[in-house]
Amino acid sequence: MLVVAVLLLIAVLGFAVARPFGLPEAVAAVPAAALAVLFGLVSWPAAGAEVRELGPTVGFLAAVLLLSYLAEVHGVFAYIGDLAARRSQGRPKRLLAAVFAAAALVTAVLSLDATVVLLTPVVFAAALRIRARPDPHVYACTHLANSASLLLPVSNLTNLLAFAASGLGFAAFAGLMAAPWLAVVAVEYVIMRRFFASDLAVASTPPAAEPAKAPRYALVVLVLTLAGFAVGQPAGIHPAFAAAAGALALAVPLIRARRLELPAVIKAANPAFCAFVLGLGVVVLAVREHGLGRLVDTLTPRDASFLGLLAVAALAALLANLLNNLPATLVLVPAVQHSPGLLLAVLIGVNVGPNLTYVGSLATLLWRQILHARDAAPSAGRFLRLGALTVPAALLAAVAALWAGLRVAGM
Repeated sequence: MLVVAVLLLIAVLGFAVARPFGLPEAVAAVPAAALAVLFGLVSWPAAGAEVRELGPTVGFLAAVLLLSYLAEVHGVFAYIGDLAARRSQGRPKRLLAAVFAAAALVTAVLSLDATVVLLTPVVFAAALRIRARPDPHVYACTHLANSASLLLPVSNLTNLLAFAASGLGFAAFAGLMAAPWLAVVAVEYVIMRRFFASDLAVASTPPAAEPAKAPRYALVVLVLTLAGFAVGQPAGIHPAFAAAAGALALAVPLIRARRLELPAVIKAANPAFCAFVLGLGVVVLAVREHGLGRLVDTLTPRDASFLGLLAVAALAALLANLLNNLPATLVLVPAVQHSPGLLLAVLIGVNVGPNLTYVGSLATLLWRQILHARDAAPSAGRFLRLGALTVPAALLAAVAALWAGLRVAGM
């Protein structure tokens, strides 16, 4: 039974990586979930319970994708790109610093998908605008889309999957992850400055066009939405409602101006990817129930000592690169939900670890597609070398910061 479950998981992940004929990931995941039930790998009640448990998280995913799309229509990302280009004053090193700040904040507030899908093209254009080499800046986007998603429960789907099991409030989660988030961003920045030193030394040109107008209404809505995440969760309001309210607030003026079409809204919410997450959850449940869960339980430390946290983060990073970060999270959360510290260490592993290989996260694969479409395909060798430098250092720094934070909090 384990062999069949693993084959189904491999088929789903392989399809998600290759996406033949451009078909959505759900084309494989939903039938695989149905087969898992029909073959008796997962019972109907267990599959239904898994879908219901994932439902609110998937609802948030759809809402935040729509929120990000509407922010783009309002010109938020074009404004960020213009601001970064102007702040750089034609200096690639200053542009890299501006991109780091933008990518870290966008990832934290609007999730990693916004950074990959919406910010990467803007950053690419900003680099070309000042005649700088784009590699340092677009690599920063994909790295921070993964590693800078540590800060908030809403920053990454992996965080949301673990948040409900953590027993932490929104503010407590952010408080414990703030130091690891800062540590990871700092490590990434220092290493990238050295790794891309030759690219950043190339002379560039200051931008000469008129500055973009700040989309003040949209920026205010985004700030209020973030406040809604923090205020609503202690009151028992799921973050999906705050994201949906923010999306509605952004949509109203666009509808009045007839700048919004229903097909575009549906596409932005990406129902196919939402179905993929639900199907993947059922398939991973089958794999876990037929042997992998016991193996993971055996390998996972039980205490939140520094070495225990480091071992869990390393295991999570390994599984993220073998299985992808979403299945890795689904497999590991049940093994560590007894300890908030270990659960947060899992998130460090599944969020930072995917920077090691292309297959670690679906966001990285999408980033590759975006650059291929612009005839700027990334070098696999360069990606792997950069990952080999940043991932171990970032994991160690983040775990050390988390361990210190847990000690201060008495956890």
